[in-house]
Amino acid sequence: MSKVSEKAKKSKGKAKEKVGRISGDRQMETEGHAEQAASMAREAASKAKDGATHAVGAAKDSTRHVADKVKNTVR
Repeated sequence: MSKVSEKAKKSKGKAKEKVGRISGDRQMETEGHAEQAASMAREAASKAKDGATHAVGAAKDSTRHVADKVKNTVR
């Protein structure tokens, strides 16, 4: 999911929660709250994935750099 899509879903959940609260519909209020929580969890998972991808890339670059230094030292 895109970040924009998750923000839209979170906003929809927030609106649903408020409408439920105003109208006294506890089920709608709870569903809205749950939709917000699910959207926030998906956003957090996406950020964690991006961070892990970045960390793996940095580790690969670092390993290549060290390997190049070793090769140059051995020559």
